[in-house]
Amino acid sequence: MSVPLSRRSVLRGAVLLGAAAGGTALTQLGDDRGARAVTTPVDQPVIANCATWSARPPSSAVTVVQNRPNKIIVHHTAFPNSTDYSLAHAYQNSRDIQNLHMDTNGWLDSGQHFTNSRAGYLTEGRHGSLYALLHGQTMVQGAHCVGQNSQAIGIENEGIYLDVQPPQALWDSLVLFCAFTCQQYAIAPTEIYGHKDFNSTQCPGLLHGRLPELRSAVAARLG
Repeated sequence: MSVPLSRRSVLRGAVLLGAAAGGTALTQLGDDRGARAVTTPVDQPVIANCATWSARPPSSAVTVVQNRPNKIIVHHTAFPNSTDYSLAHAYQNSRDIQNLHMDTNGWLDSGQHFTNSRAGYLTEGRHGSLYALLHGQTMVQGAHCVGQNSQAIGIENEGIYLDVQPPQALWDSLVLFCAFTCQQYAIAPTEIYGHKDFNSTQCPGLLHGRLPELRSAVAARLG
């Protein structure tokens, strides 16, 4: 079994983002004190953009929604639970998902906005999702949950969790990703859901029962 690499060992040139150290932002106080710099509580996680994992181009232009999303929806891929925890496998997993979504489902690109591997490596899913997340004002329309694709960020977690829990690395990465996404888009931690909350599916398996734990962990990260 491959030994998981530390995400901090990933070369800076291989990803769009590095883990930022204590970023700052301007916030409007709403009174005569004006604006002041405040420290954001959640650092940017390392997220490999589409070019980094060699994504195919979309078959047609993605749609950019000129609003912030109002929730996060958690999925699992239902792919077998691989014991390959390498970065290369995480990138291949993203390619496999994109191929399935484009070639079998007939979608223009990966349906989800982001993907989380069993080793906790995060990748951009649908093109443009990472740019939108970093700017925090718009979102790309996805294809991950009927009725929610223009208002919810979809995060796919590699594996199938109907009978087993995900690895700790995946869970920790999911918490960090959700906390950062909530911070960027001003989404309340209570607005984190599972796929089965909206569509008839078993997805995301046992992760659904842990949503209260996930919401609490995200709230704690946000301070």
